[in-house]
Amino acid sequence: MKSSSQQTAWYAQTLDEYATFLIANRGLSEHTVRAYVGDVERCCIYVTELGASSWNTITLDMLRNWMATEAQHIAKSSLARRTVSVRQFFVWATEHHVCAHNVAAVLQIPKTAKPLPAVLNEQQAERLMDEVDAEAVEAQHEAADSTSLCYERREVSTIRDCAILELLYATGIRVAELTGLNIADVNMTNRTIRVTGKGNKQRVVPYGVPAQRALDTWLNVGRPRFASDQSEQALFLGVRGSRINQRIVRAVVHREAARAGVPDISPHALRHSAATHLLDGGADLREVQELLGHSSLGTTQRYTHVSIGQLKQRYAQAFPRA
Repeated sequence: MKSSSQQTAWYAQTLDEYATFLIANRGLSEHTVRAYVGDVERCCIYVTELGASSWNTITLDMLRNWMATEAQHIAKSSLARRTVSVRQFFVWATEHHVCAHNVAAVLQIPKTAKPLPAVLNEQQAERLMDEVDAEAVEAQHEAADSTSLCYERREVSTIRDCAILELLYATGIRVAELTGLNIADVNMTNRTIRVTGKGNKQRVVPYGVPAQRALDTWLNVGRPRFASDQSEQALFLGVRGSRINQRIVRAVVHREAARAGVPDISPHALRHSAATHLLDGGADLREVQELLGHSSLGTTQRYTHVSIGQLKQRYAQAFPRA
């Protein structure tokens, strides 16, 4: 994972060792590791220009100067992420005797605003799901009567898109988790899917009857018409028969939201919506944490803020002395 700037730099070998550690011991994807190591590399390039030539010659003032310089060019949220990356690296470096002490331990992570995630309310979500369900029923009948391959593919895509929307909303899974699903991950008997999330952690997530119907139609009516030698065991396929990619799924969600006349949302916003509606319906916070695959309960707690926000809005509309 070397970059051109690392090939002769004093920090190159250590960053390669750190990247190997992140992949082997923390189970992170190569994409995530590249981001983390890239953050540390940028810091290394900067402190080298200030005179650092080894890990033990880096000072706290150098790191603070790096942060101040970065703050002039990037958003506070990006600076916070890069600072976290550097702090985590120095924890590893100290534990593995790369440096004598953790010079980054007292670096302050910039506080960033945490806007509430965008969500559909329950009526909007129901309208969206009703719309895609109706489109799928119509497409199923038309595809069965069609003799045109081009026309048939369009209708089969509609059946697939319905299953995608229903499963995203029913389970709250990430778009990357959805595109990674295989047929074997679906248990039609007890209506659950096996999901591989961040860090290759697996969890089992339930889904409801509408999603079951949509999946059944896709697997029995739609998928066989798209399947090819490239399909392998992928649950959702593109029109060419290979595993569907995230870009297409995002386009599907945006398009269907527009058709249903609800606010424009992304797949992640649909995930937020599912979590919020579960909490509004009385689900336990830790149950929702398990469902969404959050490693921290604090991440899940953000959805309670959304629920409270909606409660305040309803209160203001309904209570005479609001």
